[in-house]
Order: sequence, then C-alpha cells, then structure tokens
Amino acid sequence: MLAKGRKVSGRGEAVAANYAFGPLEDDIIIKHRLLTRTTTTRGEPPLKKLQKKFTSFFIEIDKDEDNNYADCEKLAKAFLQELNTFEIPLLKSRAVVEANVREKENFHELKEEINRQIVQAQSDIEDLKKQLEESKIERRHKEECEAIRKLIATQPPRLETQKLIAELEKEIAALNAENTASSRLLELRKKQFALLLHVVDELQNTIEEEQKNLIEEMRLASEEQKNGLEDAIGDSEPMAVD
Repeated sequence: MLAKGRKVSGRGEAVAANYAFGPLEDDIIIKHRLLTRTTTTRGEPPLKKLQKKFTSFFIEIDKDEDNNYADCEKLAKAFLQELNTFEIPLLKSRAVVEANVREKENFHELKEEINRQIVQAQSDIEDLKKQLEESKIERRHKEECEAIRKLIATQPPRLETQKLIAELEKEIAALNAENTASSRLLELRKKQFALLLHVVDELQNTIEEEQKNLIEEMRLASEEQKNGLEDAIGDSEPMAVD
C-alpha cells in the first residue's frame, strides 16, 4: 500500500492518515513488488504459488520411490501450467513496458518538435516585430511626405513665387539704397550740426568777450567821467575862495 491511514468514528472526530513509509521508500517497495509479483489484489501471490508448485515437484522427484512417476508427471504439468500462467502477466507487462518506452520516445519527439516550433514561432515573432517597426517607419514617412505635399499644394506656382521673389529683391535693393542715402544724409546732418555747434560756441565766446570788453569800456568811461567831475570840482573851489 502507498499510504496507510485509518479513521476513527466517534464524536465526529477524524484521525489524520499515518504513513508507514516515505514517498521514496514507497516507490522502491512498489517497484520491487511489481518486478517480483509478490502481491496480488485477490488470493495468493503468483510467485508464491509458483514457488510452491516447484517445491512440491522437487520434493516428489527427490523421493526414492519407483511408483511416484505419475505424481511427478502430474506435479510437473501443474508447475508448467503455473509457470505459463505466471509468464502471461510478465509478457503483458513487457508489452506494456515496450509500449510505454515507445510512448516515451514519441513524447520526447513530440516535445522536441514542440520546442522547435516554439523557437520557430519566437523567431517569426521577432521577424514580425521588425516588420511592424519598419511598417511604422514607412507609414510615418508616407504621412510626412503627404503633409509636405499638401503644404506644397497650398503654395502658389513656381513662376509666381519667382516673380514675387524678384519684386521683393527689388524692394530690398531700393530699401538698401534708401538706407544708404539716409545714412549719408544723416552723416552730413551730423557734420553740419557739429559745425553749427562749433560756430555757436565761437559766437558765444565772441559775444562773451565783447560783453566783457563793453563792460570794461563802460567801467573805464565811468571812471574817467568820475575823475573829470572830481577835477572840475577841485578847480572851482579855489575860484570861489578868491
């Protein structure tokens, strides 16, 4: 038996199964019993029955009696019959083992085929991923090209664009010429303004000098007039005394 367990009925309690051997020991025992066929589900084990038949036949032959030939022949037939009976399950077991071996080989072949298909499927998946990425890139390029095409379609024809560019270039040249002329005029005005400032500065200096000179002349004239009055007063005083 693989596992020995018992249940005790009483007050609704159950006793857990108790194992006499471990799983490894159970496998060894089962393998030994299957090989020796020392166990059976009903009756006496086949190997023990065969052993008994052989023992009875050997004991009968070993007897020193001359009238036991019929018994020996009977026991020999019984032993051979039991041997044939014992051999039939062995042949069946052998056929089952061979079938299991073939099934195992088929299983390994099927497993290898499945593994090969898995590897192939993984390779196909990787290839499909690359193709998908390439398709995405190609689609994005097409969308960009379509957007550029639509943008170009919205633009005027090339001749009109060239004409417009030529007009803009003329306007730019005119603006550059005007800018140059304006720059020259501005430079001239700067020089003129600087000259004007210099002339104004000179005039201002001249006016200041003239004002200083005029003030000085007025001061001198005033002093001379004052001195003349003083002299006149000085001359009149002696005359009055006389």
